[in-house]
Amino acid sequence: MSNTYKSAGVDKEEGYKTVDKIKKAVGETHNSNVLNHLGSFGAFYEIGGYKNPVLVSGTDGVGTKLKVALDSKKYDSIGVDCFAMCANDILCHGAKPLFFLDYLACGKLDSEIAAEIVLGMVAACKDNNCALIGGETAEMPGMYKPGDYDVAGFCVGIVEKDQIIDGSKIKPGDKIIALPSSGFHSNGFSLVRNVFPNFEEEFEGKPLYETLLVPTRLYYKDIHKVIEEVQVAGIAHITGGGLYENIPRIIGDGLCATIDASKIQIPSIMLELEKRGGVAREEMFGTFNMGVGMIVVVDPEHAEKVLHLLDDAYEIGEITEGSEKIDLKF
Repeated sequence: MSNTYKSAGVDKEEGYKTVDKIKKAVGETHNSNVLNHLGSFGAFYEIGGYKNPVLVSGTDGVGTKLKVALDSKKYDSIGVDCFAMCANDILCHGAKPLFFLDYLACGKLDSEIAAEIVLGMVAACKDNNCALIGGETAEMPGMYKPGDYDVAGFCVGIVEKDQIIDGSKIKPGDKIIALPSSGFHSNGFSLVRNVFPNFEEEFEGKPLYETLLVPTRLYYKDIHKVIEEVQVAGIAHITGGGLYENIPRIIGDGLCATIDASKIQIPSIMLELEKRGGVAREEMFGTFNMGVGMIVVVDPEHAEKVLHLLDDAYEIGEITEGSEKIDLKF
């Protein structure tokens, strides 16, 4: 019997099946700016209507949250996570997402699983007026075990140069407003899995994996609702490293984000992890978003309007003078 690509572990037919299962749905994310379709060597996106456009790009994955999804055989939310982790990052600069590309790697391709993951991306793209214009599925036996998958995404957005938000306008007295997260989002899952090894256990009346796999919240509509009405000085996406690492990224020298941690609405699953795992409160805030998925920094005169525009947002602190870029008061 002669060697073939299939006998070496790569099934091209399964790849073709994956494309067939996603092609129509992916096409539904396209608009008149997309100049070609799946199957080309490159994806074409036409830009128009901007005076001095700046492209803003971001890339990310979903980390070991994938392990929870794979073990629980629930794949639909992972695609949303992948898109959200990329798109939420570029929102921090006032960009609108234009298009998204994905990369899916595995040991043995299952077209049903791959399609579920990509269809999650499709749903997220539609929610953010973003086109899914390309991607790559790589079957790599020997690199990944059968049943293992990894996923990454790449998002490109656009903003007028004079409307870029970078934190440079943040000043003492500005208010820090929190937008709640939907849970752990896609960060800290190595610790999550260490504390909660049994994803099937019951938590608040349902299997734990349902709570752990709630997808990362998409902030596009909320952030742009605010940007269109209010001058925003800074935006931070609270991902890995929590408030401690992400807020200082937008704070200039001589300024400090002074935050009252008692105001933060911490999800019950995070409180359970803290208690069961014996995790120190500072470690929790340095690992997870702790219920704050994004923060916006605005002038005090705009704070009430932001809170009115966003039903679930709330104030957690203000900008002060100081050498430390963040002071989290417990």
